[in-house]
Amino acid sequence: MGSRDRRVDAYIAKAAPFARPILTHLREVVHETCPDVEETMKWSSPHFMYHGMMAGMSAFKEHAVFGFWKGSLIVDDKTAAGQAAMGQFGRLAKLSDLPSKRTLAGLVKKAMQLNESGVKVTREHKHDKKPVTMPKELAAALAKNKKAKLAFDAMSPSHRKEYMEWVGEAKRDETRITRIHKAVTQLKEKKSLHWKYAKC
Repeated sequence: MGSRDRRVDAYIAKAAPFARPILTHLREVVHETCPDVEETMKWSSPHFMYHGMMAGMSAFKEHAVFGFWKGSLIVDDKTAAGQAAMGQFGRLAKLSDLPSKRTLAGLVKKAMQLNESGVKVTREHKHDKKPVTMPKELAAALAKNKKAKLAFDAMSPSHRKEYMEWVGEAKRDETRITRIHKAVTQLKEKKSLHWKYAKC
């Protein structure tokens, strides 16, 4: 028998209004198709486990994403909205951005079969990834705020990396300034980037 995680309930409840029906729909399709699926929270977002990692979903300010752990073996290029996006369906802003329920269920079944068979996916090795560097603007802001700097330095490498990537990925100056302000504010309170979903 599968299981539902109350932290996932809380995550969906805290998501932006547009994202709630998307996340709820995805959750229900996964459970209907795979009754033995187990929910958990990984990397501060909901994930579905079935003989190992099967799929995950996340909600952001203006879009949501859903992806299969072995996506390259499940979703072809015609179905995928773009492999460069997180997940295999690109940026989800409304329910109609998703494939039909029948198509989704078929993909979940394919993911189940792959996990049941123990099929492995070749993934990029850590040493092949481009190292995350400290954005100079974030470094300058931390240098001006001792409390935030101490909290940042005391965090785990993964939490520091989240902040650096988040600030570094900002394309516009305005976005970067806003993110740095939020980062410093949260760090002064010793909060990780996704602290809202860490302990729901």
